Amino acid sequence: MGGAPRERPSVPAVVASLLGELLVTAGVLVLLFTAWQLWWTDVVADREQAVTTAALVDDWRSLADGRPAPPVAAASAVPPALADPAPGAPFALVHVPRFGPDWDPRPVVEGTSVDDLQAGVGHYPGTALPGEVGNVALAGHRNTYGRPFHQIAELRPGDPVVLETAEGWFVYRATTAEVVPPSQVEVVAPVPGDPSAVPVERLLTMTACHPIGSARERYVQHAALDRFVPRAAGAPAELAGGAA
Repeated sequence: MGGAPRERPSVPAVVASLLGELLVTAGVLVLLFTAWQLWWTDVVADREQAVTTAALVDDWRSLADGRPAPPVAAASAVPPALADPAPGAPFALVHVPRFGPDWDPRPVVEGTSVDDLQAGVGHYPGTALPGEVGNVALAGHRNTYGRPFHQIAELRPGDPVVLETAEGWFVYRATTAEVVPPSQVEVVAPVPGDPSAVPVERLLTMTACHPIGSARERYVQHAALDRFVPRAAGAPAELAGGAA
């Protein structure tokens, strides 16, 4: 009846056991957070950006339906002027055929805040608008939140990057790429790399964190305007029917 009393675990053993349980719990939480950040944010962002894209397309179609039918205009090297977008507002779509048929056009929103980059590709405020003389500067994630620029390093010289607005399509061609530190902000200047120069060209610069999963550097892809295709002329051949 009176067996030997059960030996109580020592204080160090109890502490070690609790620490082990806490570490296991922390590890599970880290894994869940990583899965949320790398997978679930993509799911949500893809869905929300698709809704934004559809709304833009509907707006442009409604606008076109309300206008008198214009004569079909040919592609032009001199694009129309655009109105300044409101902060945080989507105003364009970016098409990058090099990214493959499964890559959907992404909305371009005015601004590069955390919220803006979760909503799509961000347009640096104060930089040129599509088609303007100067530099249209865009920023996008390479992972998480839809990772619109995940494949930015796959672009090759001459590849088209097309910005679509209510007016039509601005067809840019990739030129050079570089990797720079985050402090090298002159890459988005009107003349990239030379903030004091007066721009004469119509340029585009795309930026994203580099390497993938790190913010240590920036991958920068430059491009130059090839031509503008008005909406009345139909989507440019570069999109091969992939435009809205």
